[in-house]
Amino acid sequence: QLRLVESGGGLVQSGGSLRLSCAASGFTLGGYAIGWFRQAPGKEREGVSCVSNSGGYTNYADSVKGRFTISRDNAKKMVYLEMNNLKVEDTAVYYCAADLGAGNPILNPGAYDYWGQGTQVTVSS
Repeated sequence: QLRLVESGGGLVQSGGSLRLSCAASGFTLGGYAIGWFRQAPGKEREGVSCVSNSGGYTNYADSVKGRFTISRDNAKKMVYLEMNNLKVEDTAVYYCAADLGAGNPILNPGAYDYWGQGTQVTVSS
């Protein structure tokens, strides 16, 4: 049974940092691109970052470029999102998702096949 579990969310002050983790089980992580998405109350889910199955390709939303870094360790079945210089507008539930499609991943939630349950990130001013 394929499963993704996010962790690492929490409450942090503006300018602070958090590291989110996405643990995969029930499948070979190296066969999937992984994306991080977020959804704030009253807003649509938006793409934050994604990484190809090998880790050789990454992409970021303009709003997080230079502040967030995505990485993966296929042997450990883990994907990470390092978030620095957090802003109040980064507050949201963060989700990781797996995409079995071919080619480089994109930041469109509709392209992803499996989702975790999410972890809350709250940035205070």
